[in-house]
Amino acid sequence: MKRYLAFGLAVIMMLSLLAGCSGGSGSSGAEGSESEESADSKDLKEITFVLDWTPNTNHTGIYVAQEKGYYEDAGLKVNIVQPPEDGAVSLVAAGQAQFGVDAQDTLAAALALDEPLHVKAVASLIQHNSSGIMSRKGEGMDKAGGLEGKTYSTWNSPIELAMIKYLMEKDGADFDKLELIPNNITDEPAALEAKQTDAVWVFYGWSCINADLKGFDYDYLWFKDYGKEMDYYTPVLIANSDFLESDPDTAKAFMEATAKGYEDAIEDPEGAAQILIKGDTTGSLAGSEELVTASQKWMADQYKADVDRWGYIDPERWDAFYKWLTDNDLCENPLEAGTGFTNDYLQE
Repeated sequence: MKRYLAFGLAVIMMLSLLAGCSGGSGSSGAEGSESEESADSKDLKEITFVLDWTPNTNHTGIYVAQEKGYYEDAGLKVNIVQPPEDGAVSLVAAGQAQFGVDAQDTLAAALALDEPLHVKAVASLIQHNSSGIMSRKGEGMDKAGGLEGKTYSTWNSPIELAMIKYLMEKDGADFDKLELIPNNITDEPAALEAKQTDAVWVFYGWSCINADLKGFDYDYLWFKDYGKEMDYYTPVLIANSDFLESDPDTAKAFMEATAKGYEDAIEDPEGAAQILIKGDTTGSLAGSEELVTASQKWMADQYKADVDRWGYIDPERWDAFYKWLTDNDLCENPLEAGTGFTNDYLQE
């Protein structure tokens, strides 16, 4: 977490320097004339939205709101950008983006500092933690105790490994008997089938849907099944705290338009999948139309799940995970109840 923070602060300093050199980069055209598009956009407030990864079905509502003009109707011009290597938090905290995507577990590093970064979660993109451990079917790893004596592909994150150890010990297994190997996997079903690893952390809505389409038989260990403290929020929509306080009306307008995009993705997942594919400027979804559509159909039931309004964050669940981090000395400073999130910008 400290390495994450150090790199993040370095990025913030670099961005601040770059900002002073970027003036005038948006000007073009003949002097004294403006395109109709430029004139029309004069009254729109610009919002920069930074993703946590390449476009995927966690993000679909953003692209739907963009494509259907919901942001423009709200008086906004939203620019969707890719994240720096360390994620969206540093960009949002530096004020270079007003909104972004992160996760409750990785957000903890920014919030547990002596001087916490100015970021806050303002919505859950899906309601429950869909991450877990994928393994070959029938080898006993549908429970954490079955990981004893197996190989696990790890990113070597302190929180990640503490979670695996916690789950294994709850099942009476010995974490020290789990063999850790580097996670350099890009296709989990293929890696498991080739026995490059026995177990790998994935997100159900993408990797397991991919396995289903490929006809690969797997077992899946849901983290959320092990208690409220493991049903944390991932991913979440984050915002710059100073922006929220200084311009709450714009923040609420953005959130209302975004909620409409996700509601549409719930009602018409196939249409939403096509909008996401069309909006992907990275090319990462090219050739994956079947997977995107299948994932989108599954995700349609996850965006709101068991709540009435999209984006709602349950304070008890949020606090339970941060209490677990604090109790296990995984934070630089304790994360107290209510830290780092708000439901105040959601539609009533």
